Amino acid sequence: MSPPLIGSSVVARRLTSLATFAAALLIPALGAAQEERACAVLCMPGLKIEPTITVENLGSRARVQVGGVTEQTQRETIFELIFALDVPTELGLAPFGGTSEHPFTGATATELGRDDIRDNVVEIETELNLDLLDSDQTGGWLSSHFDIIDKFSPGELPDAGSVYTHKLNLELDTALHLFNWLPEGRWLRNAEAEISIDYVATGLPKAGDLIGDELFLDDASPWSLSIVLVLPLAPLVP
Repeated sequence: MSPPLIGSSVVARRLTSLATFAAALLIPALGAAQEERACAVLCMPGLKIEPTITVENLGSRARVQVGGVTEQTQRETIFELIFALDVPTELGLAPFGGTSEHPFTGATATELGRDDIRDNVVEIETELNLDLLDSDQTGGWLSSHFDIIDKFSPGELPDAGSVYTHKLNLELDTALHLFNWLPEGRWLRNAEAEISIDYVATGLPKAGDLIGDELFLDDASPWSLSIVLVLPLAPLVP
């Protein structure tokens, strides 16, 4: 089945923390001129709000066995309100801590033969974008690109030695520029509605994997579909 969803209270705390952190960063940024400048520690941030609806387990859904009972994984629709905060920095990276139990698979460090499990709870993506359709070809209304992504997200394999692990994700992303009719310089002109089809090629449970009390009888579905509304908040004219 799909990895456990984050509880609503945890999401609320994360969103509150992100909003507080973003506000502290944006107060000086919004009052400053929209131009590039040198920075020593934290540079001018960019903030986007991205309401996202994702449908997981598309295509063939895996069968799992729980307590001797065979059932099929459910097709799930998940809503996320994502604050995408980009803060360029000159600071170095701090090392991650450790944990004794994997929060997503339930495996313990002892079971994996490790001193601890790397507690690297930071979900990020590094991607290579290959343009298929440029907005200039459609009068500014549509754009599309194929992405090759190094997805760093919750570990889902029984032998995962880190809380979050690398996965190869292939994505086809098409954006509709909803307010392209507005004059240049208007903030809302930068809003987009996107649809993404994702194929996670590595890092998902395979037939025979035991995750917690679930024995996978088939490979987990690698397909998902996301609908995203992208609203840039700062800088106001990206």
